[in-house]
Order: sequence, then C-alpha cells, then structure tokens
Amino acid sequence: MSRLTDMLWTRLTGMMPGELDRSEFVWLVSPHTHFQLLTRRRATMIVNRVRILALLFGVLTPLWTIIDYVVFPQLLWLQLVALRVSASIAFFAIVVGYRPAGRMGDAYRAIGLLFAVPTVFYVASHQMLAGMQLSGLSSAIATGYAFLPFVLLAGLSIFPLTLLESLMVASPILCAHLLSGYLNWPTLEWPSFAGAFWLMTLITGVSALAGISQLAFMIALVRQAIRDPLTGAFSRRSGEEILDLQFALAERNNRPFSIAFVDLDHFKSVNDNFGHEAGDQILREAASRLASLLRRSDTLVRWGGEEFILILQDTRSDCADHFLERLRAQGFGLRPDDAPVTASIGVAERMLDRSRNWQQLLELADRRMYHAKSNGRDRIIGCTFPPESLSQVSQVCTQAG
Repeated sequence: MSRLTDMLWTRLTGMMPGELDRSEFVWLVSPHTHFQLLTRRRATMIVNRVRILALLFGVLTPLWTIIDYVVFPQLLWLQLVALRVSASIAFFAIVVGYRPAGRMGDAYRAIGLLFAVPTVFYVASHQMLAGMQLSGLSSAIATGYAFLPFVLLAGLSIFPLTLLESLMVASPILCAHLLSGYLNWPTLEWPSFAGAFWLMTLITGVSALAGISQLAFMIALVRQAIRDPLTGAFSRRSGEEILDLQFALAERNNRPFSIAFVDLDHFKSVNDNFGHEAGDQILREAASRLASLLRRSDTLVRWGGEEFILILQDTRSDCADHFLERLRAQGFGLRPDDAPVTASIGVAERMLDRSRNWQQLLELADRRMYHAKSNGRDRIIGCTFPPESLSQVSQVCTQAG
C-alpha cells in the first residue's frame, strides 16, 4: 500500500512540481482542512467570479428572445420570453445580493444559485420545446437549447474548487439531464442521450481538473504571501487578518482569547556585534522554538524585527501564563557568545481585560511587554497587572534591544 501511495505521490508531484507539499494534496480533495486565510481568499474569489458570470448571463439571456421571435410560433415565443426574463431577474438578483465577505457559506450559496437558475431554465425550456412539432431552422435553434448544460459544466473551470466541491456543483446538472430524459422516455433517442451524458461527464472531469489546478496554484501563492520568508511565521499583514477573524469568533461565542507579545531582549546588540547573519539565525531559532509548543489552533506571527505575536485561541489568561512559563523555561536559543536568548513577554486576554477589539487587546499586550523590559527583561507580565498601572511606563524602552 505504501508503494502505491509513493507512486501516486510521484506522479502528482511530477504534474505540479514544487507547487504543493505532500500534506497539502488533501486540500485539493476536500475543503475541510483549509486554513482560515486560504478559505477567506478563496471565498472572495468565488463570489467575485459568480457575480461576473451572473452579470454576463443576466445581460445575454434576454437578448436571445430576438432569435426565438424569428423562428418560433408566437405562443411558444411568449412562454420562452417569460422564462428568459425570469432567469435574467434571478441572475441580476445574484449580482446585487452577494458581496465578497470572505465566508465560504456565502460562496457556496452564490455558486449554488448561479448554477440552479440555468438548470431550472434548461428543464423548463426542454419541456416547452419537447411538446412542439418543429422543423427546419426552428428545430435547429431548439436543438441549441440542449447545449446549456455543457456550457454550465464548462463554466466550473473558472472556480478554484476542490474535487468534492466540483462534484457537488456538477451533480444537479447531470441529474437534470437524466430527469429530462426520464420526462421524455417514450420518445427518447438512446444513442444521442447516452452520448450527450458521456460528453457531459467528460467535461465535468476536465472542469474539475482545471478548478483543482487553480486551487493548487492559489494555495502556493497564498502560502508564499502570508509567511515571513526568514522565520516561516505568519507575516504581519496576515496576522492582522487572523486576529480580526479569531477575535470576532471569540466575541460571537463569548470565549476567552489571549495574545502574547514577545520581544527578544538585547537583539540589537547581536546585529551590532556579530552581524545580521547571526541575528537572522537567532530569529529562525526563536521562531522554531515558539512554534514547537503551539497547538494547531494557535498562531505565530512575526510582527516586526525581533517582535513576535502569539495568538492563543480559546485560551484563558491563567492558561496563557502557564504556557508561556513553559516556553520561557525551554529558552529561545543561544547567542553567538553562548549566552541564552531571553525575551520580554506581555499578555492580554479579551474577557479579563474587557477589550472591545483586537487592536485594543494587542496594544495592552504591547504595553505589558514594555513594562517587562523596564523591569529587568526576561520576564512575563500577565493580565494580573492592571492596565491603569501601565500608563507611566517609559517609552525609552522602545530604544532597548
């Protein structure tokens, strides 16, 4: 079994060299293990593309009534006009009703509605046309209505979807084709019907592959954009997004949420005395040690220079203090002169500090960190230190390394 797995892995990495790590290939199959920032960006892209397609369909759908007027009887034309106008209104409702908010629930609803409107249109128009005796040009135009499912399935290729998501979106369209065959069972032409279904299945596969390829490329780009290249921690910009997401979640669920502001002590002297390469090595080692004790739900952010932020989701202040003491006992590495690297740490917790937003919480953790520096460094100032006592902390500490 392991040999088969290794062989499949070799084949896959050969098709997408250098794009994904082995652990990330499961992200192409199911969205359940995607990290928050990827989910947010993907949801935004899906909603934006849904709105573009909906606008295109909303404009083009009623324009075809001119062709219908030329080739179809008046009664059938009026029925098709009503159907087309209704579909166009539904498309414009999608354009107006959805705005990118970074939530996959909105993205799923938007893409579901986008594909549901043409699917209903296809089934309804197919029934209208099946009851008519058409010939010549009108018969040829009527046949063109049967190509709508193919267009929809091909349209899947513009979305960065996982394999599971592509199959879930395509399944109703394939089922609609089967339903149309069932409704016309007495007059069904089996060779033509089976050939069309096979072609739709093939298009679904190609579109799913295109969507997966987009997703793989997006994962690689997002990973590069959100990580600090030196330490591998999240960058400051992505850290702000994570803080915004997780603080809102903690507030909505009334759960604890802690932030630790970590500043390496005397770091400037390392750069001055041993060079920036030695400083970079210390930053890499410190980030590695910080990350080694974090849970999967926690986040390490390089805030700037020698400053790091630990985002501790669903963590009370006492638990945060206990975790940070373990971290401090483990140490942050060694300087080139073999002296231990130490850090000054400030902690703040949403509920205990009654913070209204993550910016206020982060500022409080920052002030406690400076208080730790002004009182000898290599220590932790937690939530037991009241915010009002921090107002006199000297800003001279900002000059200390």
